[in-house]
Amino acid sequence: MTNYNKYLLILLITIGTALTANAQIGESRHIFSIGFNGGANLNNVSFSPTIKQNSMTGITGGLTARYISEKYFAMICGAQVELNFSQRGWDELFEIMGDNGQPIKDTSRSYTRKMTYIDVPFLAHLAFGNEEGLQFFLNLGPQIGFLIGESEEMYNINMNDLTNTQKEVYGEKIGNKFDYGIAGGGGIELRTKKAGSFLIEGRYYFALSDFYSTTKKDYFARAAHGTITIKLSYLFDLRK
Repeated sequence: MTNYNKYLLILLITIGTALTANAQIGESRHIFSIGFNGGANLNNVSFSPTIKQNSMTGITGGLTARYISEKYFAMICGAQVELNFSQRGWDELFEIMGDNGQPIKDTSRSYTRKMTYIDVPFLAHLAFGNEEGLQFFLNLGPQIGFLIGESEEMYNINMNDLTNTQKEVYGEKIGNKFDYGIAGGGGIELRTKKAGSFLIEGRYYFALSDFYSTTKKDYFARAAHGTITIKLSYLFDLRK
């Protein structure tokens, strides 16, 4: 982990703590909610040296717990934690030269690495709007993950004719199973009196860790996830 990434993670945790430990300033609330979430991941991996990729889709879903601690003017403040099953990875893009001399996608070959994680995001939750009704919200905080499974799928690949980059990936197991980074996004929540809360959210995860070794003696200088998630959630209040 670089010094820059360490400082960024420390700053994020500090901001999240300050936002959610502010209960003496605003109007106190004690709303504890639990529920579940589910949606889709759009995955891409940042490699250095670069591996060209198609966008890869996976599923995500799990449990959500949220605590609303206060309302400060129009802003509702709280904290949220999740336990999610999450599919990530990458789908390599193969190209050939077209008749016009420009590269085009080669659909005769394919290579896909699927990686399954258990993710735990710790999020500061800020919402704006009516406490009963429609709200706009932001979630931001650190996330950790644990790799629980991986698989490779390849088609029509000549293993005797691989590039140096492909040799470092094909058939190689993931070296670092622990993943951490920053998650953030926003969305809309509809709060009802009897039926609970319904949420739709867009979120981006930026990994600060690498899943391959990236020391000076290693081939890769960067091998980290970047994931866009679109999810739906349902929460109901246990304490209000």
